[in-house]
Amino acid sequence: MMRALRALRRWAVQTARLCCGIPDYDVYVAHLRAHHPERPIPSYKEFFRERQEARYKGTGGRCC
Repeated sequence: MMRALRALRRWAVQTARLCCGIPDYDVYVAHLRAHHPERPIPSYKEFFRERQEARYKGTGGRCC
């Protein structure tokens, strides 16, 4: 039961972040490692700041 509640909470948090334009940091790191190994992994703070700037300055978008 507790495992199901944790999974539900994780899903809800991820969904809320995506609705606000903030992708999941862990998914982003996995993407970088798989598709862009030459790029440095940003800290969560750097990641969050970059996502906010991309969302509110209109310079966002996907890399691939």
